[in-house]
Amino acid sequence: MSARTHPLLGGLLALFLALTGLVALPSPARAATPVCALACDGLDPSKAQQDAFPVPDRNINGRILRLHVSDPDNMAWASIDNGVAGDAVWLDRSWDRGATWEGLLGRATVPGSWTGTRTLMHNIGDPVGHRRGWIRACGDAAAVTCTDWVYPRVCDGTSCDGADPATAAGDETPVPPTTLFGRTISLHVDQRGGTAWGAVTGGGAGDEIWLDRSWDGGASHPEGSSLGRTSVSAGSASARTPMFVTRDPRGLLYGGAVRACGREAAHQEGSCTAWARPAPTRARAAADALMASYRTDEGWWRSSWWNSAVALTSIVDFARQSGRHDYDWAIARTFEQNRGVFPAGARGSDPVEGHFISRAIDDAEWWAVAWLAAYDHTGQRRYLDEAVTITEYVHQYWDTGTCGGGVWWDRERTYKNAVTNGLYLWLTTSLHQRIAGDTVWGARATTAADWYLARGLINSSGLVNDGLTSGCANNGQTVWSYNQGLAIGAFTELWRSTGSGRYLDTAKRLADAAVSSPALTRDGVLTESCDLGAASCDDNQKQFKGIFMRHFADLASATGSTAYRAYAARQADSIWTADRDPLNRLGQRWSGTSPNPSDWRTQAGALEALTASERLSATG
Repeated sequence: MSARTHPLLGGLLALFLALTGLVALPSPARAATPVCALACDGLDPSKAQQDAFPVPDRNINGRILRLHVSDPDNMAWASIDNGVAGDAVWLDRSWDRGATWEGLLGRATVPGSWTGTRTLMHNIGDPVGHRRGWIRACGDAAAVTCTDWVYPRVCDGTSCDGADPATAAGDETPVPPTTLFGRTISLHVDQRGGTAWGAVTGGGAGDEIWLDRSWDGGASHPEGSSLGRTSVSAGSASARTPMFVTRDPRGLLYGGAVRACGREAAHQEGSCTAWARPAPTRARAAADALMASYRTDEGWWRSSWWNSAVALTSIVDFARQSGRHDYDWAIARTFEQNRGVFPAGARGSDPVEGHFISRAIDDAEWWAVAWLAAYDHTGQRRYLDEAVTITEYVHQYWDTGTCGGGVWWDRERTYKNAVTNGLYLWLTTSLHQRIAGDTVWGARATTAADWYLARGLINSSGLVNDGLTSGCANNGQTVWSYNQGLAIGAFTELWRSTGSGRYLDTAKRLADAAVSSPALTRDGVLTESCDLGAASCDDNQKQFKGIFMRHFADLASATGSTAYRAYAARQADSIWTADRDPLNRLGQRWSGTSPNPSDWRTQAGALEALTASERLSATG
C-alpha cells in the first residue's frame, strides 16, 4: 500500500489546539493492520445497522465527499458523489489523535459510467487491541480533501472531555502525588462522574500539567498522551487541566486508566503519578475492569470456556442490580458468537458441539445459568429457550442405575459430584419457576433434591464435599465454596417453589456452616483452601467464591437475616479495602494476603461479591 501525505489539515489544527493546546504536524500515512471488533474491516456498508453523518461533508471541485458512521457497529465508510470516472475515495484511521494515520483504507475509484462510489466499512476503534481510533473520509478529484476526524472527544453519558473541574461532583486523589523540583503534581478524580484532571501546585510561570489516558492499564497511551496540557500563568503558582472521561462506551472501551504528569518550566524532564481508574460504585468499577478483558471479536473471555459463562453471569447480575444497560451488547454478542460448533482447542480442550454443549456436563450447565440470568435481565425468550435446550441435554445424564440417581460429571460417566448435581438442582428449579404451567421441571427438581439429601454429599458438619465414591458414599474430598453456594442457592429456590420448610432449613444449615467453619471462612472473610499460605488457586478455583456469594445473597434476601447481610457486607468491604489496586483490579485472596494473583477470573468472582452486597444494601 502506498503512503501519501494530505496537504489540507483544516479542522485538525483547531482540534489539536482545543483538546491539547499543542500543534502537531502530520506524519506520512502508515500501512493498516486489519482490525476486528463486532465485525472485521472490509464489511459491506449494506450490512450497516445505521447510516449517520456526524461531520460536515466536503466539496472537492464540485464533488461531495461524505463520512458515514454506524455507531451500533462502531464502523465507518466514505463516499464520493457528483464525480467522474477516476475520482477516488478512501478512509484514514489514526491511533494517535491524527499525528499519523493508516491511509487509503478501502480506496475505491468511480467506474467509467458512474458518478460516485463508496468504500467498504472499517472499524473506528480497536477494543480488542485497547486502542481508541479516529477516522475521516478523504477523496481525490484533481485535489485531495478530507473531512474532519470523527469523535475527537470521548463522551460517557452526559460527561465529555474538556469540562471544567469546577463542575465536578467530587474531588478525590486516588494515588499519591508526585513531586518535581518542589512542585506537587496530583491526579484528581470525580468518582461518581468517572472523570479525572491533573493539577500542579507550588510552581511558577511556564510550568506544565497534563493527563495521560490509557485503554490498556498504562501499557500504552498514544491516543491519550498530553491531554489538556496547561501552563501555569504569570503571577500564579498552580494550574489544572480540564476534565477527561475514563470510559468510551461508543468505542467499546471500558476501564480507561489516567495519570497526571507535569514539567517544571526550566527543565525538560517530567514526572507522573501512578495510573488509576475512578470508581463510580464498587461494582461498576469492578465490572468496567472485567470488561476490559472481554474479547469483543470472539465474544468471550479468552482461554476459559466455563469460566466465561460465570464471568458473563457476573456482568448480567451487575446489570440487573444496577439497572444499567452498558453491557447488554456483550450479552447478545456472547450468545451469537458462541452458540455454534467449535473444534477442540477453539474454546477449550474439548469440542463444543453447538448450544454450548460439550462432554463436560457441568460446563454446559454453567452456560444454562448464564442464559437464565440473561433472560431475567432482558426478557428475551431466546435465552430461556437456550437454557431449556442445555438442561434437557444435562438431564440425559441423570442415571438411576448408579447411586440411585444423580447426574454424571462427564459423558464418560466417571464421577457423580456436587457441582454437577448442585447445578442441575438449581437449573431444574429455576426453569420450573420461569415456565408457566410447568410440571416436568418441578418434578425433576424435587427428585434431584431428595436424592442430593439422601446421598450424603453434605457431611456431618454441614459442609458439602466434592462428590461420591464409586461406592456412592461421601468421598470426603475438598470442601469448595462453590459447591456450598450452589446447594444454598438450589435449596433456597426450591423452598420458593414448594414452600417446604425443610429446603429452607437445609439452605440455612449450609450457610451457617460456611460462615462459621474455618474450612471456608477465616477472620470473617470467605477463604478457599487454596488461599492459604503459599498455595495458589488454579484458573477454575479463582471463581469459586463469587459463585458462593451469588447464592448466599439469594438466601440472605429470602430470609432477611441481618447476620447474612453483615457477612456479605464484610466480604465486599474486605475486597475493596484489602484486595484492590488503583486500577480497581481485584485479586484471588479477598483478605489481601500474598501471593494474590489477579486476572479476569478473580475479577469476575469479586464482582459477584460486590454486586451481592449492593443488592442486599438496596433491599435492606
